[in-house]
Amino acid sequence: MDLVSAVEGKYLKEKKVDFKPGDTVKVHVRIKEGDKERIQIFEGAVIQKRGKGVSQSFTVRKLSSGVGVERVFPMHSPFLANIEVIKEGKVKRAKLFYLRKMRGKAAKIEEMEKEEGKEKGKERGKEKGKEGGENQE
Repeated sequence: MDLVSAVEGKYLKEKKVDFKPGDTVKVHVRIKEGDKERIQIFEGAVIQKRGKGVSQSFTVRKLSSGVGVERVFPMHSPFLANIEVIKEGKVKRAKLFYLRKMRGKAAKIEEMEKEEGKEKGKERGKEKGKEGGENQE
């Protein structure tokens, strides 16, 4: 291990949250105002993840009063209290900058289907096929 890795290792967070671009997340940010500290939640879609180690960061985009707001968060920042994944998005790209140009429903990210839902859908389709075949005979 080289010297840089040893020094950076002290600042890495042990708890890792697994999310990817396209996911909708709630980022809990610690904010200091004078002597008081509070947590503010920033909810939006992850449009990119970049970097490695201590310099790793991610960008979250949301619409606030019809205006697009993007915020870059360092992954290992002490000001990040928590990251919650609300929805898993179905996207084919790692950088979703095309969302900046889109408005309304076009800017929505399709939600990923869960494996249980796929299996149920297949079973339902088979049942419908059987019923349809019986009626035709």
